[in-house]
Amino acid sequence: MHPQHPAAANPPMISARLSGIRLAGIVSAVPDSILTVADDAKIFGDKDMRRILENTGVKQRHFTRSGLCASDLMLPAAERLLTDLGWEKDSVNALVVVTQGPDYFLPATACVLQHRLGLSTSVAAFDLNLGCSGFVYGLWAVASLMSGGLKRALLCVGDTSTRSASPLDRSVWPLFGDGASVAALEADVGAGPMTFVLGTDGRGAPHLILPVGGFRQRPRFPDTSERRKGEDGNVRSAEDVHMNGLEVLTFTLNTIPVLIPSILKGSGWSIEDVDHFVFHQASTFILKTVAAACKLPPSKVVIGMENWGNTSSASIPFAMCDKLRIELGSGSKRLLLAGFGVGWSWAGVALTAGPLVMPEILVVPDRPPEHPLGPPAEPEPGENGATPMTQSD
Repeated sequence: MHPQHPAAANPPMISARLSGIRLAGIVSAVPDSILTVADDAKIFGDKDMRRILENTGVKQRHFTRSGLCASDLMLPAAERLLTDLGWEKDSVNALVVVTQGPDYFLPATACVLQHRLGLSTSVAAFDLNLGCSGFVYGLWAVASLMSGGLKRALLCVGDTSTRSASPLDRSVWPLFGDGASVAALEADVGAGPMTFVLGTDGRGAPHLILPVGGFRQRPRFPDTSERRKGEDGNVRSAEDVHMNGLEVLTFTLNTIPVLIPSILKGSGWSIEDVDHFVFHQASTFILKTVAAACKLPPSKVVIGMENWGNTSSASIPFAMCDKLRIELGSGSKRLLLAGFGVGWSWAGVALTAGPLVMPEILVVPDRPPEHPLGPPAEPEPGENGATPMTQSD
């Protein structure tokens, strides 16, 4: 029996029911460098890796050797999505980036990505700092924006989580993969409702945290990068992400069995009405345990992390692209999506999706961009011999 988590005492309530907005497509992307179970066994040993594989279900995942940022994966995914949809770049009204690995503390990654993509300067662009719940939170934020009259928007989610993980930490290194997804949303009066339930419990902050690097903790110093063995036996530094797996499991099992019925009640659906349940791909053990706790048919619970790992905020769209691409590309399905984890933070949505533009997951060169801030700006009028414009009376 797992201890009761405080969040379970406060069941989440329906937060929003938004109509007239459809999910038009999703493209996901990974770097072309790969880590496998065999690579991890060289560090952790064959016996430990057999146990870790049984728990995580991850046989391989993509990662960046060169230091790519999530935005470097979002860029080709967005370009492919716009091309496949036939959308002109100046038709996009909003660009939202959800990541916990921004290019810079400032400016916002969304601002940089807007320029790199060549979107109109009239676009609204901003970042959200969220992880495991980020895709559903992002859908809610973008759909809420669009309910005010916007026509088209891009939701970009993902992280290069391996850059903040110690390769000697068996609790995270064999689990995390790098990846990003871009979803397109469009106003459509015929689109069915999206029913959202969202919640937060910041008491979980210490259990999944990157201690050093922000303004709260001291700046990085040589000793903060020194990796030491902790009480849990894992080797990490203060600059590496720390995850308390038992607390994550306890939070999940006390929160998700309350979240799922709340979403179903708000949408007027039953378990039988849902074609697929797509949850944050935390680990296969957690997904199977959640399915059993919620009495969900195992055949309806999508597990799509074998080749990608836990890709943070991109894990739900990755699972959709990996396992549901053919179904969602040819017809519509009733989906229940739910993300949960770092924060603590959780979010779920019931929606009908499809047919979607959803190509195979892109594998992009693991090569840093030549211009990380985008192509150099054109000279302003009056510079370099250009004729300045004059304002008429």
